[in-house]
Amino acid sequence: MSSTKSGVAAFPKIKAIKTFIIQGVGSGGDYHNVKGGHWLIDSKIATPMSGYEEYRQSRTSWGINVLGSFCVELEATDGTKGFATGFGGPPACWLVAEHFKRFLIGADPRDTNHLFEQMYRASMFYGRKGLPVAVISVIDLAIWDLLGKVRNEPVYKMIGGATRERLWFYCTGPEPASAKEAGFTGAKVALPYSPGEGPEGMRKNVEYLRKKRSEVGPDFPLRVDCYMSLNVPYTITLVEKCKDLDIDWWEECLSPDDFDGQALLKRAHPTVKFTTGEHEYSRYGFRKLIEGRNVDIIQPDVMWVGGMTELLKVSAMAAAYDIPVVPHASGPYSYHFVVSQTNCPFQEYLANSPDGKSVLPVFGNLFTNEPIPTKGYLDITELDKPGFGLEINPSAPLIDATRILNPAPARSLEPAPQEGSEQANGVA
Repeated sequence: MSSTKSGVAAFPKIKAIKTFIIQGVGSGGDYHNVKGGHWLIDSKIATPMSGYEEYRQSRTSWGINVLGSFCVELEATDGTKGFATGFGGPPACWLVAEHFKRFLIGADPRDTNHLFEQMYRASMFYGRKGLPVAVISVIDLAIWDLLGKVRNEPVYKMIGGATRERLWFYCTGPEPASAKEAGFTGAKVALPYSPGEGPEGMRKNVEYLRKKRSEVGPDFPLRVDCYMSLNVPYTITLVEKCKDLDIDWWEECLSPDDFDGQALLKRAHPTVKFTTGEHEYSRYGFRKLIEGRNVDIIQPDVMWVGGMTELLKVSAMAAAYDIPVVPHASGPYSYHFVVSQTNCPFQEYLANSPDGKSVLPVFGNLFTNEPIPTKGYLDITELDKPGFGLEINPSAPLIDATRILNPAPARSLEPAPQEGSEQANGVA
């Protein structure tokens, strides 16, 4: 890098941004865009749509994979490129090209707080949560990848450095006994039935969890993911019926917006651990959740919450209340974050194999070298590569999104000419 007049080395600026969608299924940042028969979409899992009989059989029936994966590539003026993936598909690509690009071209990638604030505030009138913040998240991750590559150091070294030598994992999947055998420190299963399936569903839930507990024995941590599918009375009753099973935590029992409901759960079961946060967005979304102290662990997803920049703020807020942060999935993006934070005890591995029994890369074949846990852990030396350390697979089914919108949407209106300008005076 060249030097400025002050003697400080000049830093490359962002000169170009490209987006990609991914052809087919099983690759990229949309966890649920997988082949039919995969446990994530086609096993019995309670969801907010389980109250409708026609949408109980498969999560794809109501559109959990409707957006698909997308990727962002940033190029700096020195030719260095940063890359990241997430979910959002063609709509995400459109938001990048038509809205967020204006804040990035010519920007210093080190100004991560500034860039996040501009993108977040500019999209507040239609964003704040959901897809717009998920898109900002992927852009932010690409910025951090770019920074690491320019500086030739791993992301975790730029956000606090190592807090341990080894990262331990628990496994989310349908076969907790396989997770135990593979060396994972705990396992999490999806709750099968929702309140809409009545007393029989409640009975089957208890039977299912009792069976899973018997498979792993009494001392192995067993957790339950309820995926926003329950309500307060149902949760209180279910937890009571399962007290003898020693469930380690109950995850995302309620709608993400039901902060008061979380308080009622904690009042009913003060010694039981409740977790949530996977579907929460930005520090503003987490503020009330953390201040209420009604959840024992928060679980933001770095590909959704606002990227690494915003996750660091959420983590700092949680640390002030001694609330652990255990991120939802997100593969190596989460690994770099967790190893740098003292209030992140371990990390989730989301079983990506169709039967949930074997350990495969979280992002499928998108990268050639995605690190995966072995015997339930990952030595952090495996993260010692520039940026997030991920190398794009030359055969990855990436499609340049430049021309996927056809016909192209109308361009935004030009700014009104200023008084006294040649345009305002009718001069061409």
